[in-house]
Amino acid sequence: MTATITAFERSPDRGKGLARDMRIRWALEETGQPYGVRLLSFKAMKEPAHLALQPFGQIPTYEDGDLVLFESGAIVLHIAERHAGLLPDDANARARAIAWMFAALNTVEPPIFDRSLAMILERDEPWYEQRLRTLEGSIRKRLGDLSSRLGGADWLDGAFSAGDLLMVTVLRRLQGSGMLEESPNLAAYVARGEARPAYKRAFEAQLAVFTASSTG
Repeated sequence: MTATITAFERSPDRGKGLARDMRIRWALEETGQPYGVRLLSFKAMKEPAHLALQPFGQIPTYEDGDLVLFESGAIVLHIAERHAGLLPDDANARARAIAWMFAALNTVEPPIFDRSLAMILERDEPWYEQRLRTLEGSIRKRLGDLSSRLGGADWLDGAFSAGDLLMVTVLRRLQGSGMLEESPNLAAYVARGEARPAYKRAFEAQLAVFTASSTG
């Protein structure tokens, strides 16, 4: 049975691959799994049918037979555990890859995502500049730590894994800010992720949705 994921009918990122369905598309492409996509309007995301799948009214969701999952990290982990290509066979290396998945979502992503929200929702507030400086200070600290750990390696822990997949999607949100370029090895790391054939296929698939919605 082919899995089905949900995605924005009209993505607010304008096809830049920042919406979290991109993570799921990439994971499925890396593992060679076919999938279907059900597109949702913002209104449909808050209706009972979708809330039964995703209690917070967000995307993506993942449906495969009787299994329904939400939260992009949990979905990527499920795909990685079920299909070869995203987790090492060695038990210790596998555990480390999963640790990097958690690091991407719990340690690196929060200040990056908060910065994105602040730039949209708080720009006219009197505290905006201080808020932005605080968030960017936190981001730079995380990037410095990550850069030191990555060093000259291609990936975080040996071969490319689900940890790298999630980390690259998190760091991409900083493109254009100048902060990523302050750590050339991290900028190169993101570029390596974007150069993977599976990433390119996933990106083109989500971009096609935005292009269709813009011209339709």
